[in-house]
Amino acid sequence: MPQRRRDCRVFLDANVLFSAAYREQAGLQILWKLRGVRLITSSYAAQEAAINLQDAEQQLRLRALLQDIEMVAEEAEAGAVAPSFWAELVLPEKDRPIFAAAVAAKADFLLTGDIRHFGVYFDQEVRGVRILRPAEFLKLFQASD
Repeated sequence: MPQRRRDCRVFLDANVLFSAAYREQAGLQILWKLRGVRLITSSYAAQEAAINLQDAEQQLRLRALLQDIEMVAEEAEAGAVAPSFWAELVLPEKDRPIFAAAVAAKADFLLTGDIRHFGVYFDQEVRGVRILRPAEFLKLFQASD
């Protein structure tokens, strides 16, 4: 871990939120139980997750999970970022607000299951944010105990 555990800031992409809310006992819900981890997301990511959850129970679980997450301010995710910002990372327009919000939130980690768009950046640090799949973060976090 790059910082002390109590300082660890972890940004959750929409697909992580979706997966955590999809089933009642979803394995990713363990993220909410980790001590020393501050979960962060954006309304953009939360809305994307909500759109893809069809069931009313899933929607309720998502709302409950979001209560324990720090939300990044709207202006942080607006995508009004200088073109030079994207020199290190090439992403489709729909994924840019996710990464911009993670940077604006000063996240240590961005957790995403989006292999197609973020996969080439997995286990790399870009603009101070290390991009990982949730399972890799959990392995890393547990190894630091």
